[in-house]
Amino acid sequence: MILRNPLKAARAALFGLALLLGAGHPAVAQEAGSTVPVAEGQGPALWIVRDADSTLYLFGTLHMLRPTTGWGTERIDRAFASASHLILEVDGPEDQSVLLPLIREHGLSPDRPLSSLLTDDEVVALDAAARTIGASAAGMDAMRPWLAGVTVQSASIISAGYAVESGVEPILKARAAAAGMTISGFETPDEQIRMLAGFPEEGQLIYLRDALDDFGRAQTGVDRLVEAWASGDVEALRALGVDPLRDTPLLYEALLVRRNTNWADQIETLLEGSGTVFIAVGALHLAGDDSVQQILKARGVEVAPAP
Repeated sequence: MILRNPLKAARAALFGLALLLGAGHPAVAQEAGSTVPVAEGQGPALWIVRDADSTLYLFGTLHMLRPTTGWGTERIDRAFASASHLILEVDGPEDQSVLLPLIREHGLSPDRPLSSLLTDDEVVALDAAARTIGASAAGMDAMRPWLAGVTVQSASIISAGYAVESGVEPILKARAAAAGMTISGFETPDEQIRMLAGFPEEGQLIYLRDALDDFGRAQTGVDRLVEAWASGDVEALRALGVDPLRDTPLLYEALLVRRNTNWADQIETLLEGSGTVFIAVGALHLAGDDSVQQILKARGVEVAPAP
């Protein structure tokens, strides 16, 4: 019995990974014809990388949105329709149950329960947060701090009306499947979960405590982030989402710089081939001095805003 409640809460946590850290999440079924509200103005930013026989579009996404958020534009639709290959951060499995062994291995530690690492007041706060998604502190006691932190922060966003099924990736993935496009990911779920689980316990506890302190207030920050993304304000995205990570160099290096560099490597390999590819990754990876675009430009690869 001890595993059931933690694993139920872990499913909600996985949905929140991408929004919080740029990690992937299990795919959520969407109809290919899902209507996306039209963006006001120019809409989210879109870049193009091109050589003699290759065209790659870079699109920054948010993985959890309210269903009323407008982000649809003709420019994005044209670029997507011209591609034969969709690349996401991770091509999550349709069957979420295949992820549960990863959670058991990297996200649970029954021999070191959360209640032994937190104060009584923190356990009470954890229980209050967990109950918003139908879980409890007792049910989460076997979770490692990183997974509990993701669960708490995810619960805060979900309670504000955000949902994975309204995020960008499920919609793009459904459209790509309907169009017969190839679908792949830059990373695997295993890689992303191992990355999070690899942080020292002290750092994981800081993250969990910050999530508990901020519970219920996260909506304001996310709302501002969504507004900046939907209007194509990349500088605001940098200020709101990227710059704060710089205060924790370990997180900044692991979550952004290292991954952006790896993705730039894969993009250069794609340029050695031919065809049109639509790349959709978390918007924070495409903002700031260490963004994917800046790494590519430093290597002499031309990157420009898409027309």
